[in-house]
Amino acid sequence: MGVFSFVHELKTHVSPKRLFKALITDPHEVLPKVSPTIKSVETVQGDGGVGSIKKTNFSDDSPFKTLKNRVDFIDTVNYVSKFTLIEGDALDDKVEKICYELKFEDSKDGGCVLKIKSDYHTKGDVVLKEEDIKAGQDQALGLYKACAEYLVAHPHGRSSDCKFTQDAENPDTARVSHVKIYAQSGRCTNWNKLKNA
Repeated sequence: MGVFSFVHELKTHVSPKRLFKALITDPHEVLPKVSPTIKSVETVQGDGGVGSIKKTNFSDDSPFKTLKNRVDFIDTVNYVSKFTLIEGDALDDKVEKICYELKFEDSKDGGCVLKIKSDYHTKGDVVLKEEDIKAGQDQALGLYKACAEYLVAHPHGRSSDCKFTQDAENPDTARVSHVKIYAQSGRCTNWNKLKNA
């Protein structure tokens, strides 16, 4: 078995605390609203802390049906999480498991730098290259980015107000229209920052 590591970084206009909460501690609340392919996220074993198993269920039009992640580490003060993909359609005949480490760091402008490390544990003598896992990495990064954009569009935590949707022709249309709704209703105090996000 080999281990192949890949590192990515994503800069957002959301605080580390809010993005950590949306992706790590409350994914069941946010992810189904962010992605039309995610039906639900549920804790199937444990209380959500270390050792718990979280199951993501996907819609019928998704290439995946389910994924199960085991929570390996959570630091709610420094906003660090480690989890392992242990079961699901993303694991194929080449990959035994995928270990993730997510660090949510302050970007000094009120935003967050999300640092993602992925360790792919392969079966046998399989050698992975970045192009072998590019589609899955792009999908995960797209989900993290959509989550950050959703949080920018909902600055006061009103995640139940609407579901994030994206137009293939103009991906920023939905996000901007939601932000305008908040600004026009007086709920948003920093329109210029959100407008330029």
